[in-house]
Parts: sequence; C-alpha cells; structure tokens
Amino acid sequence: MRIRIVDAFTDRPFAGNPAGVVLLDSDAFPEDDRLQRIAAEVNLSETAFAHPLPEGAEADWALRWFTPVTEARMCGHATLATAHVLRTTGAATGTVRFATLSGVLSATAGDSGMITMDFPTARLTALDVGQDAVGAVVGALGAEARSVHQAGPYIDYLVVEVADESAVHRLAPDLTALARTGPRGCAVTAATEDPARGYDFVSRFFAPACGIGEDPVTGSAHTALAPFWSARLGRDELTGLQASARGGLVRTALRGDRTLLTGAAVTVIEGELLA
Repeated sequence: MRIRIVDAFTDRPFAGNPAGVVLLDSDAFPEDDRLQRIAAEVNLSETAFAHPLPEGAEADWALRWFTPVTEARMCGHATLATAHVLRTTGAATGTVRFATLSGVLSATAGDSGMITMDFPTARLTALDVGQDAVGAVVGALGAEARSVHQAGPYIDYLVVEVADESAVHRLAPDLTALARTGPRGCAVTAATEDPARGYDFVSRFFAPACGIGEDPVTGSAHTALAPFWSARLGRDELTGLQASARGGLVRTALRGDRTLLTGAAVTVIEGELLA
C-alpha cells in the first residue's frame, strides 16, 4: 500500500496544507478502524483513501477522509491532493469524479497543473453574537466579532468575521477552550487590507475538536467563505489567502449551489505501508 504526502494549495514544497493520500487497489475500503489508525499514524489534518469504482458507477473513485481522530464529511485539500496523485501517476486524466459523504465531487486538471474542484456551496445562517454559546466560541478565539454565521450542511463550521486583516493575523486562540465549546471548525476572516497583494480576503481556520489545532489551508471552509465574501464584495470570483504559518491561496468561483475551488499541489514524500 503506497502512501504519499502531498502539499495542497501551493506550487512549492513545504507550504500549503499537507495531506496523506492512499490509493487502494481493492474495490472496497478496509475496516474503518484500520483507516483511522493509518490516519492517526500519518498524523496530518487529513489522510485521503480512494479506490476505483466499476464502469457505470456514479463516480470514478470512492473517496473518504480521516483526521487523526475522526472521519470528515468534506475535505478540500485532501481531495486536491488525491486528484494531483491520480494525474501525476497516470491513474486518471481530465475530470475525475469522486463518490463521497458530500455527494459526487469532481476535480479537473488544467494544462498548467492547476486543479479545479466542484464542491457544494455551504449555506450560511446568521447567528446572534450575544448568544452565550456563540460568545463562548468567540471568547475562546480571542476575537471581537463583527458577525458570526453557521455553515452547513456538509460542514459544521462557524464563520467569524473580525474587523480587519491585522486582527486575523494577531489571533492566538485558546484551543483547549475552543475544543470544548466550538463546532467542528471555526474560520476567522476579514477583507484584505490591500487588494494589490493578490487576494480579496484572508482567513485562519481552527478545529481542535477534530484533532486539528490550526489547519494550514482549508478548502472546505472556502465553500462558506466564497458566498460570504461574494455577497459583500459583489463578485463571484475571488482569491482567499489562508494566513497560517505555511500559508496558501485558494481561488474561488461561486456558481449558485456549487463552488469551484482551484489550487496547485506538490508531492513531497512517497512511501510504503509495511504494517
């Protein structure tokens, strides 16, 4: 069983978000406990497992994602990483369809090596910042929130808008408190201070309840950030910077109930599972 580590949403090694990718030769997944143990051993925010589906199925590959402690219903960077591995190994060309817990997702590789994924757009519900539960999350983040939205159904995230880009960079959340009070993940965001820098909004993402302190670049969060910022900026095509230590850019294009996410990826490690 081959395992690859792929840096996603970046065009250079040791940046973006690393994901484990395991392509299975079988026509079914191993037991869930084995998948979870492998993901815990890889110990990245997500490890993707995929196996080919028979001709005539609703998709080309079945795809699942595991954090070190739980299965995820949606993951952008590990999907990008999987599509990159399929393309670079010759296992697939053009558009690849994945059967997932979030429905059928597709990924299309362009001539430049950039990959565009088609994901469901998250639905946003405004929350009262004064609610105790919301206030506890905002307090754990150490932020002063302008607005808070719940994003679903495939992701259980909060989108927390703060005053400016500097406030996003300054965040130093209490991850223990956030794991206790928060949902699966929290995206903290603000508009760019300088559009000439090449991005329209900035974000950071925290998911300690899923075994992820700060995620380097979170594709799934951008299915919520895209409609959030498109409504405010009046444009359907935007670029987001996730301002983690590794950092990465996600190009988004809002298409109604679907969001296109585009990025590059680089394979940095390839090995063999011996156990």
